Amino acid sequence: MTEIAQRPQFAQPKMPRRLFLGGVAAAGLLALPGCSTLGLGGFSYVGAVRRLLEVASVNAFGRLTAPGGFWDSQVARLPLPDLFGRRGNVVQSILSSGIFKDRLQHALNDYAIDGARRAAPLVAETIRTIGFANAAALLSGGSTGATSYLRSAMGPALINAMIPALGDAMRVANDPLIGQAIGALAGVDVPQVAQSIANDADNAIWYSIGLEESAIRQDPARTNDRLLIEAFKHA
Repeated sequence: MTEIAQRPQFAQPKMPRRLFLGGVAAAGLLALPGCSTLGLGGFSYVGAVRRLLEVASVNAFGRLTAPGGFWDSQVARLPLPDLFGRRGNVVQSILSSGIFKDRLQHALNDYAIDGARRAAPLVAETIRTIGFANAAALLSGGSTGATSYLRSAMGPALINAMIPALGDAMRVANDPLIGQAIGALAGVDVPQVAQSIANDADNAIWYSIGLEESAIRQDPARTNDRLLIEAFKHA
């Protein structure tokens, strides 16, 4: 993953994080294992990187899984999948209405929340168990270095987990809006739409975690986390 560029982000509604935090705690993320790789001040480099990713991911998923989490975000809002815009006049005719197009895009962004809920425990578990070959370098590296490392380690795991969650959500909802759009596309079905949303949601999730990591690095004191504050004094 390349360095995540900084983009402006407008204010978003307060995040209802209790449910997500409960799931993270259940996955064991908040119980960080001990490590003998100590930095200055006696803190663990590995523990500090884990904590950095823990806080960044909790904040990111808290935003994304809140009502309107993707749609209301300037950096995470998903575009209308390409497959809805490349099939010629039939599709263009139903998308010629700006109202229909916005409603369709909004609906697909709402489905992405189901994907993010499926992805969150996987990220939590990976942070808890992953090894860090050079935690000190990650801690002192680029603004999104830890996120890049984690994304590389996980590969397509989030996409693979989100596709069935998104497909199930769309089938259960049986939204006539989605049905009309898919029905106008010869050879396109719910799993294909789910995969397209999952690909875009994966990018949005990692981008959001990277932004949170960058913000923590810039001002660790705002986390009120003693380990992070101490770690970045020596990073």
